[in-house]
Amino acid sequence: MIAKILEPKNLYRAYRKVVANKGASGVDGMKVDQLKPFMDKNRTAVITSILNRNYIPSAIKGVEIPKSNGKFRLLGVPTVVERWLQQAVSQQLATKFELTFEDNSFGFRPGKNIHQAIRQSQKFINDGYQDIVDIDLRNFFDEVAHYKILQLIYNKVKCPTTLWLIRKWLRAPIQINGKLQKRRKGMPQGSPLSPLLSNILLDQLDKELKKKGLNYVRYADDFSIYAKSKSEARKIGNAVFKFLKEKLDLPINLDKSGIRRPSNFELLGHGFVPTYKKGEKGKYQLIVTRSGWENLKRKLKAATKKTKPYSLEERLEKLRQVWMGWINNYRMASIYAKLKALDEWVRNRLRYCIWHDWKKSERKRKNLIRLGVNQDQAYAWSRTRMGGWAVAQSPILGTTITLSRLKRKGYKSMVDYYSEFRPQIQ
Repeated sequence: MIAKILEPKNLYRAYRKVVANKGASGVDGMKVDQLKPFMDKNRTAVITSILNRNYIPSAIKGVEIPKSNGKFRLLGVPTVVERWLQQAVSQQLATKFELTFEDNSFGFRPGKNIHQAIRQSQKFINDGYQDIVDIDLRNFFDEVAHYKILQLIYNKVKCPTTLWLIRKWLRAPIQINGKLQKRRKGMPQGSPLSPLLSNILLDQLDKELKKKGLNYVRYADDFSIYAKSKSEARKIGNAVFKFLKEKLDLPINLDKSGIRRPSNFELLGHGFVPTYKKGEKGKYQLIVTRSGWENLKRKLKAATKKTKPYSLEERLEKLRQVWMGWINNYRMASIYAKLKALDEWVRNRLRYCIWHDWKKSERKRKNLIRLGVNQDQAYAWSRTRMGGWAVAQSPILGTTITLSRLKRKGYKSMVDYYSEFRPQIQ
């Protein structure tokens, strides 16, 4: 396999993937756009060092990413060169494993996505499987046993050099706050290889659940099993707990695991609530969890902070980047009404930014006149003692900095974008 990994065609495909994914620099500070010159100059030396097994991977850069609950998730950022080589390995390794993965595994696989996972979960629930075994793996990416992964790869890939290289990456130290720390288990979230390795390991769980004829959904390390009674769900939960502990050596977070009913079950940021349509008793529709809405509002608020020195066009572009990905993720849920209210709030935030950018009273007066306000009213509002947020919500800006004027500057509402998806979803 190492020969296929190091083929020029495979390495070039890996390079294009790394460049497309962009990403931050690792410990060496090399940026993505510096990878091509490095490859042109050092590719032969790198390949030779791998084949001779004296290649030494760089350390991983540890970056703490804030979570919605106030805690932090440790993300491991390999150097650009390591990402290139890991992507090359991942591409060839996937050819051995992808076709053997189970259909109900939806995470980080070609042709699979989060929406399929949510839809499958909703289908199980609406088919009457409403006692749900919800299991949370404790710090999955930090707890994976290296020997388990390597053994599973060895069963299909008998290439010693490939296994040696993967082991080198798994054991590479991580740099946190300038200090190197050894790693004897786990794999870094943020490397191109980690998603595939996690699927290789957890595919063992998929096969166990399939063998027992159980209904389940797995997206990376998020998985849930669907039963028709609480007693059946309890029996399944105990068996899965034992399998994870004894066969995969993975710990379970007991505080976050349990048996749920649809109304108190969450999956990948989605919740489930009963639908009250005629003839649909016992059916559930999708909603966005409270934390999902809070995350969106927090990011929108940051993009419309009046003290950030953006032009209106730059601010609108940053807003679009925030909400477009969010809506794409949650587009199957019932979000129209809340999005409409959030749109109005965002427009007032934009008016507040514009009012703040006008700064001086005389400039405010002249701009209000340009927008059609009579001179006396423009003078009075330009000297008002009201706070900027109150002015932004007042009729004076609502009737001058109108929706149509904002659209001419490039504004697009979240509701309009979401509405484009509705015919496809229905």
